[in-house]
Amino acid sequence: MKVSDTSDLWWKSAVIYCLDVEVFMDGDGDGIGDLGGLASRLDYLAELGVTCLWLMPFYPSPDRDDGYDISDFLGVDRRLGDLGDFVEVIRIAEDRGMRVIVDLVVNHTSDKHPWFKAARASRNSPFRDFYVWRDEPPERQPEPVFPDQETSDWQYDEKAGQYYQHVFYRQQPDLNITNERVRDEIAKVVGFWVQLGVSGFRVDAVPFLLDTTGIVDGKKLLPDPHAYLRHLRSFLDRRSGQAILLGEVNLDRKQQNTFFGGSEGNELTMQFDFISMQKLYLSLARGDARPLEKALLSRPKGSPDIQWANFVRNHDELTLDKLTEKERAEVFAAFGPEKRMQVYDRGLVRRLPPMLQGDPRRIRMVYSLMFSLPGTPVLFYGEEIGMGENLDVGGRMSVRTPMQWNADRNGGFSTAPTAKLRNAVTPGGFGPEHVNVAQQRRDPDSLLAFVRTLIRHYRNGSEFGWGAFDVLEQPDKAVLAHTLTMGDRVIIAVHNFASEPREVQLPLPVAHEDRRLTDVFTDAHVPLEGNTLTVSLDGYGYRWLRLTARDDTGLY
Repeated sequence: MKVSDTSDLWWKSAVIYCLDVEVFMDGDGDGIGDLGGLASRLDYLAELGVTCLWLMPFYPSPDRDDGYDISDFLGVDRRLGDLGDFVEVIRIAEDRGMRVIVDLVVNHTSDKHPWFKAARASRNSPFRDFYVWRDEPPERQPEPVFPDQETSDWQYDEKAGQYYQHVFYRQQPDLNITNERVRDEIAKVVGFWVQLGVSGFRVDAVPFLLDTTGIVDGKKLLPDPHAYLRHLRSFLDRRSGQAILLGEVNLDRKQQNTFFGGSEGNELTMQFDFISMQKLYLSLARGDARPLEKALLSRPKGSPDIQWANFVRNHDELTLDKLTEKERAEVFAAFGPEKRMQVYDRGLVRRLPPMLQGDPRRIRMVYSLMFSLPGTPVLFYGEEIGMGENLDVGGRMSVRTPMQWNADRNGGFSTAPTAKLRNAVTPGGFGPEHVNVAQQRRDPDSLLAFVRTLIRHYRNGSEFGWGAFDVLEQPDKAVLAHTLTMGDRVIIAVHNFASEPREVQLPLPVAHEDRRLTDVFTDAHVPLEGNTLTVSLDGYGYRWLRLTARDDTGLY
């Protein structure tokens, strides 16, 4: 089906796949992934079942923060290709039923951006007010976002003769969104990429984008920063009624709801569920499903026109900042006991399989859970084959190793000498010699085959993306049993967080008369007797069951 034929709310049942062009596939053999290499691998992603690609920054950049220090919002880094190559990726993706969203990183620019160069040259420059300046930094400042790299949010610039604000790294001066011209430039960026065919944006660091507290006294502040976010959403809707804003908002539930636009649902279209992700790891560490269950039930109802994005791992550190100090220590002890596995005293720089010691039962249970939760699943490249991290690289880059296509040198990512690679490959038991696409494509019992099966069932059942969520009460703390209901169809998903087998008695969510129950994975009939359902689970086991009317056609 062509993208243009899909629903306006396509994102409700999408499968999103995040990748970094620089480490996905090197098409010209220079050691750096590129758009041509990506284009050659789109058939693989279509085969996997992906319906939406999320491309990490590919814009021109000095590359001091893996491309998040952008020097031109309207271009393509020449190492990766050009705008023609980008448009070709969009075209091929559309032909294979996939949409493309891109990173919108407008909290800051690179200090090499022409705007900043002009701004620092003169106080009379029209670009001076594109950034946030002070003669002296404030006495009281929040703790830096990257405490191992920065001691202040303010950096003195000799040429400018003032301090500029940078919430992140000093080479990334913050943009001043209280300046109407800056807001107009952001709209221009959004309009440009939409016109080239993108279906939306993953919006970086949304709370920092809207935070105007660093603006000096006497400057005109935005009376309501959320009004600006509503305006940006409205602008996007006018340009493309189907495009989305997928926001990075790692805040508490009440504040997250505010960034959705509350009951109106007129700000962000989607948000990553950082809270449930963090509680998932606490549940895994304890063998107790209750922390995750509580987090899922705490989601604000909000508008029906919004959606949560579920993820197990992303491109940054695995942040645990919303856990208590004691809870965080539990997760560190279970999954990252070495100091080199930890970062900023709040997160881990590991991928899931090594954290779970390669236990295939546990790994598959986690991905089964992710695809059965209410919301839209988001995969980070390589998750589908069980890639690991390279702790020798250090920091966030530990999980941004080259994609492992085969067991050849460099994992089939590049024909360049290994020393020229953009990032070092994953070593050891989770490296390309043991974990790669070519090998798993031939193995019907591989993790790749399993994830492909999960995606197929997810896409074939509208309950997963659209169904109303509820928890089935049962006494075993190691088990999470929940339902997704859409019309007469109900998915019952049951997951065991314990290593020992479990048998649980579940109350049927609806009367079973004139109903039939089938196992989603095997299509086998499950007998129904009485008002309860007995479900047997292996250690780290999982079941997806579908309850339908007896006269249901079974076509999904």
